[in-house]
Amino acid sequence: MKASEENRPAGGESPGTGAGRFVYGFADDLGPADVRALCGGKGAGLIRMRGLGLPVPEGFVITTEACVSYMETGALPDGLMDEVRANLKRVEEATGRGFGDPENPLLVSVRSGAAVSMPGMMDTVLNLGLNDDTVGGLAKSTGDERFTRDSHRRFIQAFGEIVLKVPGHLFEGAIEDMKHDRGVEADTDLTADDLQELTGRFREIVAREAGTEVPEDPYEQLELAIAAVFDSWLGERAVAYRREYGIPDDLGTAVTVQRMVFGNMGETSATGVAFTRNPATGEQGLFGEFLVNAQGEDVVAGIRTPRPLPEMEEVLPHAYRQFLETAGRLEREYGDMQDMEFTIERDRLYMLQTRSGKRTGAAALKIARDMAEDGLISRAEAVLRVEPAALDQLLHPRIDPEADLDVIARGLPASPGAATGKVVLTAREAKELAEAGEAVLLVRRETNPDDVEGMISARGVLTALGGMTSHAAVVARGMGKPAVTGCNALKIDPVRGEIQLGGETFEAGDVLTIDGSDGSVIRGVAPLVEPDPSEDFETVLRWADEVRALAVRANADTPVDARRARELGAEGIGLCRTEHMFMEGERLKIMREMILSEDEEALGEALAKLEPMQREDFEGILRAMDGLPVTIRLLDPPLHEFLPESKDLAKDIAEREGRGENAAEQRRQLRVVESLEERNPMLGLRGGRLGLLKPEIYLMQVRAVAKAARAVREDGGEPVVEIMIPLVAFAPELRMLRARIEAELAGEEARIPVGTMIELPRACAVADKIAAEADFFSFGTNDLTQMVCGISRDDAEEKFLADYLNGGILSFNPFQTIDRDGVGEFVKTAIDKGRGANHALKLGVCGEHGGDPKSVAFFHEVGLDYVSCSPFRVPGARLAAAQAALEGS
Repeated sequence: MKASEENRPAGGESPGTGAGRFVYGFADDLGPADVRALCGGKGAGLIRMRGLGLPVPEGFVITTEACVSYMETGALPDGLMDEVRANLKRVEEATGRGFGDPENPLLVSVRSGAAVSMPGMMDTVLNLGLNDDTVGGLAKSTGDERFTRDSHRRFIQAFGEIVLKVPGHLFEGAIEDMKHDRGVEADTDLTADDLQELTGRFREIVAREAGTEVPEDPYEQLELAIAAVFDSWLGERAVAYRREYGIPDDLGTAVTVQRMVFGNMGETSATGVAFTRNPATGEQGLFGEFLVNAQGEDVVAGIRTPRPLPEMEEVLPHAYRQFLETAGRLEREYGDMQDMEFTIERDRLYMLQTRSGKRTGAAALKIARDMAEDGLISRAEAVLRVEPAALDQLLHPRIDPEADLDVIARGLPASPGAATGKVVLTAREAKELAEAGEAVLLVRRETNPDDVEGMISARGVLTALGGMTSHAAVVARGMGKPAVTGCNALKIDPVRGEIQLGGETFEAGDVLTIDGSDGSVIRGVAPLVEPDPSEDFETVLRWADEVRALAVRANADTPVDARRARELGAEGIGLCRTEHMFMEGERLKIMREMILSEDEEALGEALAKLEPMQREDFEGILRAMDGLPVTIRLLDPPLHEFLPESKDLAKDIAEREGRGENAAEQRRQLRVVESLEERNPMLGLRGGRLGLLKPEIYLMQVRAVAKAARAVREDGGEPVVEIMIPLVAFAPELRMLRARIEAELAGEEARIPVGTMIELPRACAVADKIAAEADFFSFGTNDLTQMVCGISRDDAEEKFLADYLNGGILSFNPFQTIDRDGVGEFVKTAIDKGRGANHALKLGVCGEHGGDPKSVAFFHEVGLDYVSCSPFRVPGARLAAAQAALEGS
């Protein structure tokens, strides 16, 4: 299912060579093709490593274009399997083995590899080519019966689960039963005879659950496995991952077919995953894990808890030294931290993957800064290396180091940060409770790719098994979620809905806290402290500030938010929403008095009470932003939003009168409320329309602004204030309102600019006329998106937006990322017309799109002066603005 080209945030040309080929060997010349887009990240890495002369098993890549064709037609492209057979022949010639040869069989792995890294989201089949005939040949050629039986049972399990869709827990249950029957703890303690019997049990499970058997023909196995990997591109977990990271659906995945090398051939063989630097902290030095006598899936799936990589020096010293040299060479070659997979077969190293590694926000900053300061990359490259969204991880509270904590268990610190939530035991439950507003912790024996939606929904992840490079660790780090893995004290009883930690039982729904920075599991809610951004954070953002063209302001309504925004690098306030100052406590009571007032005297008294409150708020914000611009938006919502709903008043009246009480005042209020209620309040009497018909409110606010600025100035400050009028559709609206405001400001020492919020399609269409009356425009892209698309944001997100995203009608949420083709065209029209009529017109955006990196890139392209977003998004917006400037230069 493809995402429509029409609504993709950005597009691109086909990466192909135009030669009509779907398959390329690792040593083939791809000419001018975009190798990564065509062959996926895994294939591109293998091709490059092979070109460097590193030990890469022979193989070939089936391109992403084949996957796109498969998605369009539902069948493998014509001629694809002919190309596959021809390339398999080349592998046979290079290895001296035959695919399906009963005497000397060639086995292959079939692995996914998209252009954009999606770790663990798609499928892999190992040991393909085994059947009843080739099992004997493999045992004879290797001289290792146990290894052969182990490989065969692994193949039946993988093929059954991935290709034939047999539930994986059935195979795991059979393994556990076998170990229990034999009285052993580990898979590696099972004998060759045990494994042969286990293979038979696996075949029975496949026949029962799938209604068919694993094919004996290796070529049929291969064709079905290729199709299964393509199918996994559209699997639920892969789709959910792409939604989370904004990856288009129509890129497709490549498939890598490669000669199997075996880490499960005894004590001189191993498999592992490693990073050239610590992906959690960014510290220099090799970081990773390995397992002796295992295959790669054992490490990443967390089925066995692996050993730290330094221990490999004692067990396999020759291969370890070779790997150290290879890892260093790859980091220098790519100029970035590498995430590598390797296998050691009888003390010989083979490289199976290299790619730029997923990392936490803190690690990304440290790696970028260290590499730039070491001369490996430029400062510009360092700025481009850090994902703006990753900075968000560093700006939220952590556990108070001085707190007295009840630590009940410890695991591995897999992904830093603290998370508190109710225990949930399934991904589905995590998603459902999170959608209902609950904070949850996903607790699992080990996570697998099917858990990704639960991981997205949960505040953090806790697992009993798995290491620092397990699925849970890698995916959580990429998401910025705290995670503790390999917590041996954790026992899970899914039937009872219970877990045990430190000998104590907890039920699903009980609250725990995890600290992914030190691996601790804490009873209840742990106290938190505010974050303290690192020197790496400040340094990289300083480099970003040197190159960006867009200024970055914050949306802030209180002095506290304003101070926080300034600390995070905001260069002013782009949106101060005055209505938020009236929404609670005594202020709401006075606001209601004003709205319900029956004569001029009562109205004046209420306004006289509100004005000093507004002045105090504005003064605090102007002091916090001393010397920087503060854009104050006058009252925007309709007045009925400050009053009780009519149905609640009617109920109150009925209850009072039922008790024999006088409800005259409530009836008066009900009449006012009913007179103010509207069928479509979003398009009703609000914003500038309210200012025209109820001028006393706006004039009170203007007086408060002027007095606050005067007070700050008298104290030696430098207030820079701007007044913004919302919801203007007609130039005369702004002309009349501006005239009233300027009359109220007559005699003020400093001129206060007056502008408007551009949030209506008509305002964009007549921006030249409106610009003649304005000092600035600020695009309110939240409402503009609703108006242009004809979508109510709240209703859409509750009713149909998820279906549109899942169904491929939309490839992104237009309320998160600007709709370039629709809303973006209105923005560009308003910019062209506005600046054409008023060359001095200042232009900004104050919707939350101002903090979205893809949207920031658009605003840079169209020439805005600034973006404005919530305070915690300011650092990300600064970085995104710098990246947009660098990528556009």
